[in-house]
Amino acid sequence: MPANDPTPAGLPTVGNTILTVVGESLVDIISDFHRPSAIQVHPGGSPLNVAVGAARLGLRTSLVTHYAEDRYGLLIEKHLQSNGVTVINGGTTPTSTALATLSADGAAVYDFSITWEINGASLPALAAVEASTHVHTGSIATVLPPGDQATLVLVEAAREHATISYDPNCRPAISPDAAAARQQAELFVAASDVVKASDEDLAWLYPERTPDETLAAWLALGPAIVALTRGASGPVILSRNGRVEMAAEPITVADTVGAGDSFMAGLISGLAQLEALGANGRQRLRTLTPDQLHALAAYANRAAAITCTRQGANPPLSAELGPLPTPSPAQER
Repeated sequence: MPANDPTPAGLPTVGNTILTVVGESLVDIISDFHRPSAIQVHPGGSPLNVAVGAARLGLRTSLVTHYAEDRYGLLIEKHLQSNGVTVINGGTTPTSTALATLSADGAAVYDFSITWEINGASLPALAAVEASTHVHTGSIATVLPPGDQATLVLVEAAREHATISYDPNCRPAISPDAAAARQQAELFVAASDVVKASDEDLAWLYPERTPDETLAAWLALGPAIVALTRGASGPVILSRNGRVEMAAEPITVADTVGAGDSFMAGLISGLAQLEALGANGRQRLRTLTPDQLHALAAYANRAAAITCTRQGANPPLSAELGPLPTPSPAQER
């Protein structure tokens, strides 16, 4: 973990929420434009980052993932254990890596060496999602064979009794066929209650559409809410009850690694605080007011901002972020 990583001792819990995240773990090897001689190594992967972020915000969290018993795998395992994440490890191949090269403005470009398969934990993974209030997945785990189909099976198995969230977190270096990635994304969008994507994701998946057109199209596939992150322009959340947006928080950016994942973790935590997760919370999720959506966007926006102020995927603790703000008048469009 980064040297400035807060120690998540005695993590508080948000109600009885049990979250299972399904997706890849890997090691980010970071080369920074501002410090070319200093190579940093951090545990990463979008689903892992969401799991850690949610656990730090008080959610009882499990991660169905893959890594090996090698030096990078041991680093990942230590990171997950120290953050209170229960691990279900189904992999048998070497731990995946991502070389992240940071540009002058802190944005990351990735080069991957990755596999995704969880056949070694099929039954424990199924038991975990079937016992969960909420299941999250996304990124490489939803597009990379052979594990992508196992991921979809787990989501579909959880759907009856859990709410589902999904973040495509597109990686063209891993899945360069945009048409195939688009088809796969729409399968997961249709199976989900909450969907989050970045403006870069939507520009790659749907170059002929505006982001708002894609959000509306995705909403029509079935989710209760869809969220869009736009970097310095701030987030948008769309539901059938309204649309809210806000500017990004003014901060000094260290880098943007893990910012979207922290936003996703904040979104899930905020929905847990609104009692809008799980089969019993699905109707509440579908009837959130614009004021509640605005509070939710502000909470997730703040989580992402804190992450951007420090190096690596280093999401905030609940003590840093505080509770979901009391809903205030929404900035609707």
